[in-house]
Amino acid sequence: MLIGPDEGANAQQLCVRAVLIFFVGVIFVRVSGRRTFSHATPLDIVVALIAGSNLSRIMTGKAPFWSALAATFVLVVLHRVLVMLTIRWNWLAKLMKAEPVVLVRDGQEDRAAMLRHGIGEADLLEGLRLEQAEGPREVRLATLENSGKISVVRAPKSG
Repeated sequence: MLIGPDEGANAQQLCVRAVLIFFVGVIFVRVSGRRTFSHATPLDIVVALIAGSNLSRIMTGKAPFWSALAATFVLVVLHRVLVMLTIRWNWLAKLMKAEPVVLVRDGQEDRAAMLRHGIGEADLLEGLRLEQAEGPREVRLATLENSGKISVVRAPKSG
């Protein structure tokens, strides 16, 4: 009665659902772990999108409350289990996560890698500037990480 029927809940019932879903969402994020919303891998992004979509549908009454909540919880727990298994088994980690990609090595850009991963010259230069490097010639190694961030190892200063 408090959360209303799956179809046609009134405004008060939708408000109760919103409050419940807010707290359930916080619990789900805690169960799935901090990394789900920080340095996102493809696995993390998919789980976050599906969980968010499901929670939204539950809140607005577009999905059955308890069964959709249970299915979302199963998804979050599955994510957590897969994360733990990827720590244990490297082959699974390679399957579930993106591999880091070298974009610059010893001052030379890898244009083919940049093209394959949709990194334009401006994107690369922005990533380098964010790491206080003016350009590729100042970089020993620049890598597109799993999170989508470009990490930089600067070349030793000559002279």
